[in-house]
Amino acid sequence: MAADGYNDHAKIVARDLHKSFGAKRVLNGIDLSIHEGETLVIIGRSGCGKSVFLKHIIGLMKPEVGTILIDGEDITRLKGRELNVLRRKFGMVFQGAALFDSLSVGENVGFFLYEYSDLSPSEVAETVEEKLRLVGLEDISALKPAELSGGMKKRVSLARALAHDPEIVLYDEPTTGLDPIMADVINDLIIKLDEQLDVTSIAVTHDMASAYKIADRIAMMYGGKIVATGTPEEIRDSADEYVQQFIHGNAEGPIDVIGGA
Repeated sequence: MAADGYNDHAKIVARDLHKSFGAKRVLNGIDLSIHEGETLVIIGRSGCGKSVFLKHIIGLMKPEVGTILIDGEDITRLKGRELNVLRRKFGMVFQGAALFDSLSVGENVGFFLYEYSDLSPSEVAETVEEKLRLVGLEDISALKPAELSGGMKKRVSLARALAHDPEIVLYDEPTTGLDPIMADVINDLIIKLDEQLDVTSIAVTHDMASAYKIADRIAMMYGGKIVATGTPEEIRDSADEYVQQFIHGNAEGPIDVIGGA
């Protein structure tokens, strides 16, 4: 099981990524590859930099040092229109669903298409219904987010992320705030969509049940670095004491549970 590393031929390659906020160093030399068509799950304590790493991958943040290659193109060097074009390869499911309260479900799911595509309103509406059916929701386009349950909001957020047929889907804590049964529904949906759509997926979570279920590979982040990567079985059986402390949720161990991430 590799502690870290990357592969120049992967779909996404992060090399020696560094990012600080004031005196706090959040990313401290991330090296990681994500292969085309796989689901990679990044685990680690809350606040360890998992979501910050996702924001670098999609170009919402720039590193102080390091590069991120998407299909061989360094996203850290892109600006303006070039960056926006590359971002169209991505769909993102935010931690809190991040739906627009003032818009209907249909308007939320079709938001990108209404704003940035040449599709007619009727074509957008057709695509919206198709994506909602894909996530197991029908006849809810006219509803507002306030009328939805937590699980439905997550699925609407996923439908929105898929509306423009992205190559890469990013999930930021996809099961946070859900009860165990609904969390498993979301896990099954992620697996089904990955198989049907053949997308490359990256999920960040501290929910080990979710990580074990959806991942092709798991990478653990600690101290701003990737300290272990492997299949779910390799992570579960890892001899690494940092990995074992985290996956079993033990207070005692090498991870600083008071001040560290």
